[in-house]
Amino acid sequence: MAAARAIARRAFADGRARTASFALLFGLVALVQVTGYEHSFPTLKDRLDFAHSFGDNKAVRLFYGVPHDLLSVGGYVSWRVGGILTIFAAMWGLLAAVRALRTEEEAGRQELVLAGAVRRGTAFVAPMVAVAAGVVVLWTAALAGLLVGGLAAGESAYLALATVSPALVFVGLGALASQLAASRRVALEIGTAALGLALALRIVADTTSSLEFLRWVTPLGWSEEMRAFTGSQPGVLVLPLLASVALLVVAAAIARGRDVGSGLIATRDSRAPRLGLLSSATAQALRGERGSLAGWLVGIGFFAVVFGLLSDTFATAHLSAAIKEELKKLGGATIVTPSGALGFYFLFFVLAIGLFCCAQIAALRREESDQRLETLLSLPVGRVRWLGGRLALAVLGSVALALAAGLLAWAGAATQGVGVSLPDMLGAGANCLPAALLFLAIGMLAFAVVPRASAGITYGLVSVAFVWELFGALLDVPAWTLDLSPFHHVGLVPAQPFKATAAAVMLALAAAAALGAIRIFRRRDVVGA
Repeated sequence: MAAARAIARRAFADGRARTASFALLFGLVALVQVTGYEHSFPTLKDRLDFAHSFGDNKAVRLFYGVPHDLLSVGGYVSWRVGGILTIFAAMWGLLAAVRALRTEEEAGRQELVLAGAVRRGTAFVAPMVAVAAGVVVLWTAALAGLLVGGLAAGESAYLALATVSPALVFVGLGALASQLAASRRVALEIGTAALGLALALRIVADTTSSLEFLRWVTPLGWSEEMRAFTGSQPGVLVLPLLASVALLVVAAAIARGRDVGSGLIATRDSRAPRLGLLSSATAQALRGERGSLAGWLVGIGFFAVVFGLLSDTFATAHLSAAIKEELKKLGGATIVTPSGALGFYFLFFVLAIGLFCCAQIAALRREESDQRLETLLSLPVGRVRWLGGRLALAVLGSVALALAAGLLAWAGAATQGVGVSLPDMLGAGANCLPAALLFLAIGMLAFAVVPRASAGITYGLVSVAFVWELFGALLDVPAWTLDLSPFHHVGLVPAQPFKATAAAVMLALAAAAALGAIRIFRRRDVVGA
């Protein structure tokens, strides 16, 4: 029993930075949605105008799902919080489960644990208990945000539970993927593919009336069907609970019967050597990260096409003058034109590329904590060369994602006859880079100064800055506080001109932070797990 408690405590502490970052995001989004709605739509007329304008808009449903009551604070918050945070909950569950199981095994620590007086069942259950504690932390953070906003305690607790319920399912999926795959990378690819499928099914169900039944085959749809504040259906909670338990039971059974370090997906003991991308430490990093980069390209490319297809949906919407004024606060441009809508959509690509940069910082830290960096540095590989190469790889990956977003959004818009040019949309993609690269450089600096907390710092910074930019303007907060967010200095290209001065300042700060990171990293010790 003592061994199980020790393993659980260690697993919980290992993911504390990631859990704290997600919890901060959950709490802030919940609070801001409550206060933002009350401030932006104080009267019944305002709320009726909003419901009439956005209730059936497919572009809005793409993000948040089907609204059931936009005339009350609770109904609106249930729609907005449940629509977006369920995706983050699923991401957290997948990452936490794979980190607690497959990553520990791949690093060789699981084998050491099992060499002692610890049974395989204990080695599986204890980390899952720690992950379950993390789910409770996310639920508490979401509940706290709703309560501080002034919503009723009972319904708030139920909405917070509905929001984190996909995390339970994806913890089970992550645990199962960790048994199927023999490496962390493949386990994450399996889980990410499952998450992408779940999100695609929810989007199809929410935007196509004839396919609404698909909402019942995806965990993200189950959360939507719980309908907190809008005719609660608590019986739906049985579905994620049963699914998570079933997945964990199957994963535990497989874990007891397979060899440590292996997976059910067969791998060959020998194969012809593949020497590509082994010419340098940077090339080797590209070799290891190319699957992840391909996944980012597919995900961003998919949404870019969808955004292009939906770019003219607001042009035919009947928006009141008050709603138009509120929307103009989000960057100062109108979204009722295709170019304005695309400019606003691309703010989300700044977030996505920023999160890609966060993933690169996490990859740096993982290479160091797994002691692969120590091995590299014992070879004729200098610290500056290694970190500079990883920085260059992250920058080039960000450029590829940004240009792919611009190109594919243009292609989607062109199929609808929307008059936006390819150069303008490539410019919109490039416009995502200054802020994203600033986040990357700050993450590099955090990696050099506080390596253990670097991933959490970077993810937290990107999340808070985005939430503050998206909702701070609606709350009429002081202008100087909005200026603290890099997102606030991104022009909504192509509807607005490129903010060259702001971009130059962000790139200069990024260069200074990157140089500082390299200078500090040259002198610090390699820090293990």
